[in-house]
Amino acid sequence: MDPLLLNVIKKNDSKQLASEFLSGYKTLVSEVGGILSQVSLKRILKGFEKGQPKDVADEIQRALQSAENAPQNVAVIGQSGSGKSSFINVLRGIGHEGAGSASVGVVPTTRKKTPYTHPKYPNMTFWDLPGTGTPESLPNPYQEVVGDDNYDYFIIISSSRFSSNDAFLAQKIQEKGKKFYFVRTKVDSDLYNESKSKPRSFNKETVLQQIRDNCLINLSKIVSEPTVFLVSNFKSKEFDFPKLQETLLQDLPAEKRYTALLLLPNLSESFIQLKRAMIKEKLWLTAFRAAVLAFIPLTPFCCGFELSEHERDLKQYQSLFGLDEESVSQIAQNLGTSEQEIYSLMKSTDFNSLVKDDSIIANVKKCAEFVFSVTGLLPSSVFQFYKVYFLHLKFIDTVAEDAKRVLAKTEEMKSGRMK
Repeated sequence: MDPLLLNVIKKNDSKQLASEFLSGYKTLVSEVGGILSQVSLKRILKGFEKGQPKDVADEIQRALQSAENAPQNVAVIGQSGSGKSSFINVLRGIGHEGAGSASVGVVPTTRKKTPYTHPKYPNMTFWDLPGTGTPESLPNPYQEVVGDDNYDYFIIISSSRFSSNDAFLAQKIQEKGKKFYFVRTKVDSDLYNESKSKPRSFNKETVLQQIRDNCLINLSKIVSEPTVFLVSNFKSKEFDFPKLQETLLQDLPAEKRYTALLLLPNLSESFIQLKRAMIKEKLWLTAFRAAVLAFIPLTPFCCGFELSEHERDLKQYQSLFGLDEESVSQIAQNLGTSEQEIYSLMKSTDFNSLVKDDSIIANVKKCAEFVFSVTGLLPSSVFQFYKVYFLHLKFIDTVAEDAKRVLAKTEEMKSGRMK
């Protein structure tokens, strides 16, 4: 059993229980923060101190449901032609010509505020706001839009030198007390043009720093400590896209962090590890809740040990890491290869192999569980934690490694095409 949880269960001192839970939980929190808000943590600790395991379990359940169902609305704004729609497609993990993608073109394509939900997480909505700088644009198009919807944050998209339009948008959002991120797109085109016009003196890092400095200097006149992200909508794994992902997660409230993490595409191994850490945190909380409830006699009967349930959960983890059947099909199509080649990289497709050691003794565990669940207390808690945690942790680790291999293969095939 998890030693952190076992220490908590063995203690009789309610204050010590609370202290050890907090200490154990902190070891699981990722670098961008955890799932539990400070309010939830206080309620859980209070439940421990009062000696009320049901209150602890109920608060964990409430926090997990909130993390999974919290709605998010992101407004993407900028001058027409800056790449707003392409940027939204990247965040949604959809090809620019894929079904349900935001319209992309060389002429203005967004003439009214348009919502785009994430294909897997309908509670996440990206709002593509009409671009400025065209004959159809109103003189002050965001005077009302900035404040008339409850957006979690704004992303200002710019594709050229910092302009008066960029300054106007930043100023309006700042006046409304809203959070925004400044994203400079098409830096790959800038680098290409600079290398062609100045082949002798061209230096990639110098050019990127010049672009960044130009934006920072101008933004600093509007906000303190501005941050600029340089990205390419067609080379999303390069430049600052991974850094933007982590910053968005870190700045979100705890209850909205989990869903946001899951919907963002796997752009790097470090991000896959970050996703693994937060999914593991949720799993630990779920297992801890089951173990706490197991102290109450007969409660464990609410949980089963059916392999069919575990197989369903494995498929869910594959979906969370972007390796479900639909995603694999899309990856194969984008790379111009077969689905079988992608599946050959994945070990999580062999469910029987993953659970073979557990299925042999499953019936023994079920019988022992029946005996221990009648009385509750420590033995029952151990069994409940095992059922929920260890096998699923094996699933998570396996799928995460699959995601890394698929990412490496994707990069390898794309690099081969460019040569």
